[in-house]
Amino acid sequence: MRGDESRSPGCDALVTIDTNVLVPGMTASDTLLIGLVSISDRASAGVYEDKGIPGLTEWFTAAMASAWRMETRLIPDEQPVIERTLIELTDVVGCHLVLTTGGTGPAPRDVTPEATLAVAHKVLPGFGEQMRQVSLKYVPTAILSRQVGVVRGGALIINLPGQPKAIKETLDGVFPAVPYCLDLIGAPYVETNEAFCKAFRPKSAVRPPAG
Repeated sequence: MRGDESRSPGCDALVTIDTNVLVPGMTASDTLLIGLVSISDRASAGVYEDKGIPGLTEWFTAAMASAWRMETRLIPDEQPVIERTLIELTDVVGCHLVLTTGGTGPAPRDVTPEATLAVAHKVLPGFGEQMRQVSLKYVPTAILSRQVGVVRGGALIINLPGQPKAIKETLDGVFPAVPYCLDLIGAPYVETNEAFCKAFRPKSAVRPPAG
């Protein structure tokens, strides 16, 4: 794995690019490109260490059985910046899946859902409904979450909580549906480590194991 740092066009946030090594026999076009966006005023200003991106990275490292790459963004709770970042990752960078963490509550600075809906081509209400149902098993304040899932072009965008524990709980509950959604919008075929997270597809959509 390698890491490079640069500045994102039109955004003052630091960009970290991490590229996983491709598995033998696979090319970049076969590889899922995931955008991880942590949204926090204080973390992006360096007041405290971001925990969202490390939490997401840990989860995907354990969950993915097929090749994947990621790009990360750490940005403040500013709706125009969030919108530009989502558009950049989907339209310019070419991410197939974009996950945001933070900014989904009722506080004045929580504008991640507004930014996500503003750039959406299709809204998938089931993601928000299921994420809240999952979180309600752990905390009653899950009803305050306004997380959404949307499609923009050939990319799926999902809002997640900001804390690693909540990220894991939420992904454990909703990710089984994500690979088939990615199939339907034209993204690479994703296989998961079934001991960690088993993806669900209709039998007609399941491909035989590679090799």
